[in-house]
Amino acid sequence: MERKLIILKLSIALFITSFAVPAANAQYKKEGINWTKDGNGYYQNSYMGIDVVTLPKSETKTLISSALLTPSGQNQPLQIKDFALSADGTKALIYTNSKKVWRYETRGDYWLADLTTNKLVQIGKDKPASSLMFAKLSPDASKVAYVSGHNIYVEDLKTGTSKALTTDGTARLINGTFDWVYEEEFDCRDGFKWSPDGASIAYWQIDAKKIKNFLMINNTDSIYPYTVPVEYPIVGEDPSSCKIGIVNVSTAQTTWLKVPGDAIQNYIPRMDWVPNTNDVILQQLNREQNTSRVFVANTQSGSVNNIYTETDKAWIDAAPEWQWINNGKEFIWPSEKDGWRHLYRISKDGKKQTLITKGNYDVIESSLVDEKNNTVYFLASPANATQKYLYKTKLDGKGQLDQVTPSVFPGTHEYDISPNGIFAKHTYQSANIAPISEWMKLDSGNPFTMEGSLTNQMARIRQPKNKVEFFKIKTEDGVELDGMMKKPDNFDQTKKYPVLFYVYGEPGAQTVLDTYGVGNNFLYEGNMFQDGYIYISIENRGTPAPKGREFRKSIYKNIGVLNIHDQAMAAKKIIEWPFVDKNRVAVWGWSGGGSSTLNLMFQYPEIYKTGIAIAAVGNQLTYDNVYQERYMGSPLKTKEAYIKGSPITNAKNLQGNLLYIHGTGDDNVHYQNAEMLINELIKYNKVFQMMSYPNRTHDISEGDGTRQHLSKTYTKFLQTYCPPGGK
Repeated sequence: MERKLIILKLSIALFITSFAVPAANAQYKKEGINWTKDGNGYYQNSYMGIDVVTLPKSETKTLISSALLTPSGQNQPLQIKDFALSADGTKALIYTNSKKVWRYETRGDYWLADLTTNKLVQIGKDKPASSLMFAKLSPDASKVAYVSGHNIYVEDLKTGTSKALTTDGTARLINGTFDWVYEEEFDCRDGFKWSPDGASIAYWQIDAKKIKNFLMINNTDSIYPYTVPVEYPIVGEDPSSCKIGIVNVSTAQTTWLKVPGDAIQNYIPRMDWVPNTNDVILQQLNREQNTSRVFVANTQSGSVNNIYTETDKAWIDAAPEWQWINNGKEFIWPSEKDGWRHLYRISKDGKKQTLITKGNYDVIESSLVDEKNNTVYFLASPANATQKYLYKTKLDGKGQLDQVTPSVFPGTHEYDISPNGIFAKHTYQSANIAPISEWMKLDSGNPFTMEGSLTNQMARIRQPKNKVEFFKIKTEDGVELDGMMKKPDNFDQTKKYPVLFYVYGEPGAQTVLDTYGVGNNFLYEGNMFQDGYIYISIENRGTPAPKGREFRKSIYKNIGVLNIHDQAMAAKKIIEWPFVDKNRVAVWGWSGGGSSTLNLMFQYPEIYKTGIAIAAVGNQLTYDNVYQERYMGSPLKTKEAYIKGSPITNAKNLQGNLLYIHGTGDDNVHYQNAEMLINELIKYNKVFQMMSYPNRTHDISEGDGTRQHLSKTYTKFLQTYCPPGGK
């Protein structure tokens, strides 16, 4: 997954996100507002400790004092990474001292603050520092369960005693959490869940013992180099075995669910308890990820019932977490089976399926199910795939599409809605307006305070003179694509300017978004618009734009071909614009965008004269199996699509100026890709420039001066081979 998300995190500030969070589960909110249980307020950290803010008057009081958060014998309170309150509000589980496992800070220390006795105690204090993962209070708050060393433990809060619920965990037999590829590609981290009655815990067990190590070499941290092993299942290699266990908290005995199908050749990316029952629901994807099955399991016997099956000619994504309605008798489920991403309500037995959202548009994200008022809120953008708005419709499927967001604010809108559906924090941004927020009543849309309303904030904003422009371009194939452009400052339409294309192009991310910063190039040293560059990005088919299933999935078995063709055909039209200098055309991208950059340079050298490719997959057969097999089909049947779409296949066609950049410590897109590409370029006597960063990972940010050096290298190369300024 980082192969996709790196573009969001580093490239052009498409989103403001933080990956340094505890794993997502029912008690810890991954992003956004930490709402109170009743939805009438929210929690926030302050110098006083943890506060509760009551809406709509924003009255603030201290819930947990800094004194209570200060361990005995220490002078400073805990640095809170996150916290969760018990259902009755008398206990708080504090997460602190967090460290990374793979991409995320999912291990750390946990402390329990008892608000009735005013005591603070450390959970799992006999375990190594920063080794606890995903600690969660039991429903009655009498116990805490957590993972340490790939085993699940439970600690009795009254006696302070703990016991292991699993004991077979090793470096490669993983209980309660996941291996590298499940986290990377399925967004799986927290791997266990308390039952509603607190008597048992459902958990994943991943057996990665047969996953081969990819050996990276560290040449700089000691005189004698040493290898750094990373468990990494590449294309064509078997995945880890996966199964679901139900462990009895009292006896520590596990019952394994009898999920049909080979445990290695199928994935289980989602699992949860059915509310108010002893049943578990799970999603299973076959290895090719084009068949999705939903099973409901009896946790006493382990027997399962297949209640829902869906197939696709391309792929099916792992679902979001379940949203339950009708007292746990139905759940909300997304599907693209009618050609658009829509929401369905499905009965627990699968016999009743009702389409909720109807029409030729995609649901981008479900925001809130307001069952009391028969309403579901969701983000969508039927008319403009670069934007995002809040809509609502009837939960029973009998309603019309109703836009909640005022149309006077064109751009991208996010809503963090309270659980009771009364309040929301509404954030607005566009390509030319930095994010601004207001607190509002959801039913009326009215802000709490006029001085904080979007209208009043907009009145004080001075928009830039040089604005990002959006356009549509129809290629000679008749395909209409969205584009973004920012022209040089003091643009003179009688002159010809160099153009720099920014590309990603794969199913992991959009680049043409009406969000703030989309027109900026974070790597360029200085101001590229003062220097006289045109900056453009094109949204090819195959990216996750809300333009229907066909737009997104037409790239199936065509990465490195279809997306490259779309980009080049759009560029072919653009370089005919009178103010574009067709002799100064450059392209750059990172990760999947680096791969696209190489393919554009190699497949269409007559268009692209200069390219900068960073951390690119040069050979698709080297990447991880979950991602690449999802979008390119099984290589066990044929490798033809993989070979055809890999940059190394066409490296012999390089004509222009190429700079290739890669970190030798990249555990995601391995440096192996760089060396394979170098070999091909040498073989065909192709001269290029190369910059490797010792031991840097996929985002090439570690170490003093790294990002500054990268920026300077990037800028100097671009200015040398694609000189700036109008002529």
